[in-house]
Amino acid sequence: MATPRFKPCAQHQPMLLPPSVEELIPDNAFVRVVDSIVDGMDRSLLESTYPGGGAPAHDPSMMLKVVLFCYASGIYSSRKIAAATRENVNLMWLTGMRPLDHSTVNRFRSERIRPVFEDVFSEVVAVLADAGHITLDTYFLDGTKIEANANKFTFVWKRSTDRYQDALRRKVHAHLEAIDEMNDEEGALAPGDPSEVDAGAIRYAADRINARLRAKLEAGEGGDAEARELRRAAGAIERDYLPRMDRYERQQAAFAGRKSFSKTDPDATFMRMKDDAMGNGQLKAGYNVQAGTENQFIVDTTVHQRPGDTACAIPHLEHVKGRVGRLPAALVADAGYGSEENYAYLEGEGADAYVKRSEFFRECRNRKWREDEMRVANWAYDEGSDAYTCPEGRALAFLGESMRVERLAGRCTRPRQEDRRRPRVRWCRRVHRRGRQDRLRRGPRSLRRHLRAGSGLPGRGRQGLRPRL
Repeated sequence: MATPRFKPCAQHQPMLLPPSVEELIPDNAFVRVVDSIVDGMDRSLLESTYPGGGAPAHDPSMMLKVVLFCYASGIYSSRKIAAATRENVNLMWLTGMRPLDHSTVNRFRSERIRPVFEDVFSEVVAVLADAGHITLDTYFLDGTKIEANANKFTFVWKRSTDRYQDALRRKVHAHLEAIDEMNDEEGALAPGDPSEVDAGAIRYAADRINARLRAKLEAGEGGDAEARELRRAAGAIERDYLPRMDRYERQQAAFAGRKSFSKTDPDATFMRMKDDAMGNGQLKAGYNVQAGTENQFIVDTTVHQRPGDTACAIPHLEHVKGRVGRLPAALVADAGYGSEENYAYLEGEGADAYVKRSEFFRECRNRKWREDEMRVANWAYDEGSDAYTCPEGRALAFLGESMRVERLAGRCTRPRQEDRRRPRVRWCRRVHRRGRQDRLRRGPRSLRRHLRAGSGLPGRGRQGLRPRL
């Protein structure tokens, strides 16, 4: 039987000339990509966050390389990053064999990177554009909901707050009116309308009640019915009315156009998350994150407080326009972004919209529904008179516009106004209640041809290759 043979292990053998750390890094290693990208950036953005003076600080370019490489490798903890600078040969090469402390990493992330984070990201995008990896010819947009680090039972709903606040206003107004009826000689404590009752009005009424109560005590009338009622009102204002009104007004300010928020994270909005393993819907506090990619590079990201993707498209594209300088030549997105407002915006900006409507596949695959004569899209339209002709031969003239205004304040959002036109059908025997139409339905066939054209099919086909959120 042959004797096993092993290669010698010279673990404790001293070396006359230690090897260079750079020789241990392959030429095609990812760390070299990070190193070349950061070296091509304008480091004046990072240097502007340093006040100057004191002991020499670590090189900002080196610190940024360490943070970017660790984030790309799935290392986020400052202590793990500090440990990796002592153990990971890639980070040892980036730091020049000078290990970092976890407090140094934390200070760099919070005090140096955070103020200029978006500018640094734009610099990285510019470097990729100079290298030809990003051209903004085709921009793929998608969104996902990220759960906030907030208790799911700390919700505050605007409808409930409005109801409780209105009830409190009526209660305070009725109480002040009852006091006014006891003494007509004094000025009225209650405002003219319950809607005028707010925290300021309650404080003003409390000051006047306390002044009248002091006058009663000085006149020796502290035991009559009016004085007792004034004392009850002063106690109710101090213990109940004023604290509740202050809380409701703070909550109204925190809504900022939304319908809900979390007490532990006021910036988060409650929205429907993806179903769990049992198929149950999840209503949790979170954010709607929109990301645009090209050639599998993330070009821009925005965070929104709006649950739906439809209203996030224009604010996201405006952010791209402000950061990159122009909009992409073509936008590819799913049917969640198909709306009249988004189509009109892209058309006004001169960008091609490869964005399906919610009825796109139904139009393409369901011939019976597509050719149904009861669909408004299949009715004859006269552009001169702005009227449709129903299958019964009746002319449905346009009578007016209905305006729907939605306002949503917060991060990466702006007031949104959507204008829907619809012919108000006086009467059509076969089309009762089915004559509603908007601008989006005016050209469904042209939009379908655009999506199925030679330029639309490649973009839709590559939609599966882009990073999915």
